[in-house]
Amino acid sequence: MEYFILFLPLFASIISGFFGKIIGDKSSQIITSLFISISAILSFIVLYKVINQGYENNLIIATWINSGSLNVNWSIKIDALSSLMLVIVNLVSALVHVYSIGYMSDDPHKPRFMSYLSLFTFAMLTLVSSDNFIQLFFGWEGVGLCSYLLIGFWYKKETANRAAIKAFIVNRVGDFGFAIGIFLIFVFFGTVNYEEVFQLVPELSQKQINFLGANINLITLICVFLFIGAMGKSAQFLLHTWLPDAMEGPTPVSALIHAATMVTAGVFLVVRCSPIFEYSQLALDFITVIGMITAIFAASVAIVQNDIKKIIAYSTCSQLGYMFFAAGIGAYHVAIFHLFTHAFFKALLFLGAGSVIHSLKDEQDIRNMGGIWRQMPFTWIAMIIGTLALTGFPFLSGFYSKDAIIEFAYLNGSKLGYFASATGIITAFLTAIYSWRLIFKTFHGKFNNFNLSKMEIKDSGLIIIFPLVILALCSVLSGFLFKDFLIGHNYENFWKDSLLILKSFDHTKIPNWVLYSTPVLVTASIPLSYYLYIINSKFLEKIKSNNKLIYKFLLNKWYFDELYNYIFVNPVKKIGSFFWKSGDIKTIDRFGPDGISKIVRIISRKTVKFQSGYIYDYAFVMLIALSLLLTIFIFYK
Repeated sequence: MEYFILFLPLFASIISGFFGKIIGDKSSQIITSLFISISAILSFIVLYKVINQGYENNLIIATWINSGSLNVNWSIKIDALSSLMLVIVNLVSALVHVYSIGYMSDDPHKPRFMSYLSLFTFAMLTLVSSDNFIQLFFGWEGVGLCSYLLIGFWYKKETANRAAIKAFIVNRVGDFGFAIGIFLIFVFFGTVNYEEVFQLVPELSQKQINFLGANINLITLICVFLFIGAMGKSAQFLLHTWLPDAMEGPTPVSALIHAATMVTAGVFLVVRCSPIFEYSQLALDFITVIGMITAIFAASVAIVQNDIKKIIAYSTCSQLGYMFFAAGIGAYHVAIFHLFTHAFFKALLFLGAGSVIHSLKDEQDIRNMGGIWRQMPFTWIAMIIGTLALTGFPFLSGFYSKDAIIEFAYLNGSKLGYFASATGIITAFLTAIYSWRLIFKTFHGKFNNFNLSKMEIKDSGLIIIFPLVILALCSVLSGFLFKDFLIGHNYENFWKDSLLILKSFDHTKIPNWVLYSTPVLVTASIPLSYYLYIINSKFLEKIKSNNKLIYKFLLNKWYFDELYNYIFVNPVKKIGSFFWKSGDIKTIDRFGPDGISKIVRIISRKTVKFQSGYIYDYAFVMLIALSLLLTIFIFYK
């Protein structure tokens, strides 16, 4: 069964990619969607066995690398963590595949698109089912490659090409750090297999090594480099700039990247390596700080953006910040719980946004929308459910996971934990404001699109609505149904050895203000947002005009793109241009292929003159040649 879970997406990708033109568009879409759906059903069966029977397994598919002391198997590791990730990846991917049938109906390259989606799923499944760092890295890079292909799917668009390259390069920065972390593990541990590495961590926890002239704790150094990899993949502060630009890809791609694949890989890495991170408090503090900054930074930027997909993208960035500072305070199970609930409501929001864009003829600016809730009732209801879950409205999925993060941060007992808890509350309020801003400006108020008539706008077809219904149900129920397994008082019974939590949390110490602040603020944000964005929008315009510098600062995303262009991109381009012009064109080409070809052309022009058609010219040339041969023969005999 586990083999089918892993390889059905790969088979689907191969069939659609290589035989798509033969079997046709519809067959490619049906086969890929069917195979991923079967994989999703089998994943649920595995998770059921894990929950009810404590099922664990490590299936070795083949011996992959056997060189010296390096022994790497291609494996399928089944435990609580991997089984939960298999469900998240396959379920969201299956719904995205089905959604894509309707959304990409007018695209001429449907088989290629479906093939990329299935390959993306396979790479992520390889990542989460690994039992060693090499297989993990293989899936990690596979996910990066597929993201490049999918973000740049509409390669004739200049912006899509730039976004794909940007995502690829920024992730390579993080991946370089991740690779160094793996090298350090192999050098000092002598193995890359999880179990063997995790067993040796306590013995090496006090080991100091000289790194760049400074004595640094080995475990801390490994953790920092591993987290740099996670920062790139999960778009954390400083390595976040690729994520909003990734919206240039088709909307189903955005949903898959932001909900179930790619960005969740970083969180999975930190949680999977919890037996390492637990022995470095400095690394955990670093993760907490980066997570907090990311959460508040992304929320502050999202509140002024106008592109519907970019608002949701920054929301993803912010929620990933929550997950990381949850991991940083030692609550790895809570981080994964939020990843689990977030996958459903974020996929719902992206696919709902796609439905709006599809109905409004590719319009993405919320300022050009408004007043369409009656025309799109199903999409409107779905996005409201997704928004309620995202904001942490009581008793929806996000309420259980987000509140748990804030509570566990407070229960950490450290000053950093208290600060993280306060940051979580403030960010939750900002999240609610920009989320309801999106809803009200998209569906309510005055209709502002002058290129379309309201009569032209209608809800998308059943093939697009169906995934929204399933995701809406998951957004409502997933938190309530799984909270006891994942973060309940007996959470150890479910997680077992799949993660390590050394710190105990005393739940009797939670004050009421921590418990009730988020629900109160989130609930209050609904009428407040309605007043600001519908009833009295001029009030915000006045604030904007009085604080132009702050508004411009947020609108330009804290000027990180401009800063990176100034520090890194432009100097590299200038250096590259110099070597291209001076080294390549003026030196290598001039004296290499261009120079040789020039000489050949000159000789050819001279020799062609002898081809006159007269016998005496040919006789003269033959005489000269014979003379040269005789001379050489005489002198070199």
